[in-house]
Amino acid sequence: MEWKSGSTNTTRIGYINKNNQLNNGTRGIKGTDHRQVAYKMKCLSPSCLYEYGANGTDVFQRKCPKCQNGNQGIDY
Repeated sequence: MEWKSGSTNTTRIGYINKNNQLNNGTRGIKGTDHRQVAYKMKCLSPSCLYEYGANGTDVFQRKCPKCQNGNQGIDY
């Protein structure tokens, strides 16, 4: 299945939020927030590079669960 962008700037593939987290897109898997899908996120810290899932509503503010004490990721 192909990774796709969402319909907003923050849910587009390639979006990097203020915490240096990269949005890699969605496959349409249902998220945990009302009417959301999960997005594959990647921490861009060179010493981390952790991948995790996030609801579309959270992409703009997510922090890495591994190195930035962010919330645990969801299935993506």
